[in-house]
Amino acid sequence: MSRIRRLLVPALVAAAAGSVFAAPSASAAPAPQCDTASAPFNYVVLYNPRTPERKVDSELRAKCGEKVAYYPEIGVAVATSRNADFQAKIGVFRAYSGGRDVAFPPAATARATRSAVVDTKETEETTSVAVEEDLSAQQWDMRAIQAPEANKISGGSSSVTVGVLDSGIEPTHPALKAALDPSVSAGCNSGAPDTTPAAWAPTNSDHGTHVAGTIAGKDTARGFTGIAPGVKLASVKVVNDDGLILPEAAVCGFMWAAKHRFPVTNNSYYIDPGMFYCSKEPGDAAAYEAVRRAVVYSTGRGVLNVAAAGNSGFDPDEQTTDPNRPHPIDESCGILPKAIDGVVNVSAIGYAGTKSSYSNYGDDVSVTAPGGDRAQLPPAGQGVGCPLSTIFNGGYGAKCGTSMASPHAAGVAALLASRYRHAPPRLLSWLLEHQADPIACGTAAPVCEGPEKDNSYYGHGRVNALDAVK
Repeated sequence: MSRIRRLLVPALVAAAAGSVFAAPSASAAPAPQCDTASAPFNYVVLYNPRTPERKVDSELRAKCGEKVAYYPEIGVAVATSRNADFQAKIGVFRAYSGGRDVAFPPAATARATRSAVVDTKETEETTSVAVEEDLSAQQWDMRAIQAPEANKISGGSSSVTVGVLDSGIEPTHPALKAALDPSVSAGCNSGAPDTTPAAWAPTNSDHGTHVAGTIAGKDTARGFTGIAPGVKLASVKVVNDDGLILPEAAVCGFMWAAKHRFPVTNNSYYIDPGMFYCSKEPGDAAAYEAVRRAVVYSTGRGVLNVAAAGNSGFDPDEQTTDPNRPHPIDESCGILPKAIDGVVNVSAIGYAGTKSSYSNYGDDVSVTAPGGDRAQLPPAGQGVGCPLSTIFNGGYGAKCGTSMASPHAAGVAALLASRYRHAPPRLLSWLLEHQADPIACGTAAPVCEGPEKDNSYYGHGRVNALDAVK
């Protein structure tokens, strides 16, 4: 049965597209009466690409906002405002605040629903291990993709930097300090890049540190090795201390990756506070388009973006409601950033090589990789059911999730980028897919649909590090 990959294209919100996002011309007008007491919130605001910054500043001031950042290449501004009606003043299809939706959810149950989803679906419980042990025996995930054999040929090039868009990377970890490049790291939670170490270092989440170790960790003393220990890492912090990735942070992260032309980024998240964003809905449309522009721009600048499929255990194409927000979804909606064309979408498998129980699936899955499954346990002495990697305080621990599968694919992509220097993202994606080891649906049919080399559970198959270097 042939399958058609869905291409999500944002709908035009008005017939005259050229005037939808244009700022009004500057003219004499009375000073606005702006709220000076309420809490401020950040918004993404759409303009026509290359709109002059002075026009952006003028409109934002006139409508009780203040610029935080402006990305003229894509016509996206990040603004802050205390006014509850700021979105309405700008236009509901041009502005959106994830932070305000978190503070004032559209329904009384929305915040509790979001909290429950985080607790049951997204938080990867860490199983710590003693650092005195030789950890190589516990890295079953690396053996599954033939990373140890690949490392004997190449660990990747120091000229290749992988942007880890996540919660930050612990800079002092013995397995990561040689790979981490502070000069191209930045914090993005305000929507504007901040290169001070405090902005990009982790605070209360070791999620990004775990992801980083899978990609490029190396600790000879403890026997731990990631997939591409020869490449560099950039810590691009997009997760705030509440565990949320808001649209302005993601836009900043992708634009930072584009500015520095990282060959690969890893994105083990979806954009909050919703799970799905709909390109035809007020508010949602602005967030969808802002992220889409940033992703597409980064791809055009030579960045291959790799993303986690999600931990909800469903096919997004079959969903009719957003689990996080009480609104219907249709074909105009998608989970960001993985729904954007050109993003590599990675599902998760466990030790047995079959889909992890929690992993999302569907027609847009590109490849699969080890994310672990506590129901698929390796033999004694080979670790637990979740992949082992770096955690806080120089430690090591195991986490399960498509968050863990995605960096396996990003690590292999980094090996490909090292071998084929300056290869465009489309070629790297093609190589990643066509060098993958096919996995048939088997007994998972008919829920799993498609042939061995391209199906809804495993995409083109399990990524292969050895094929990437030989």
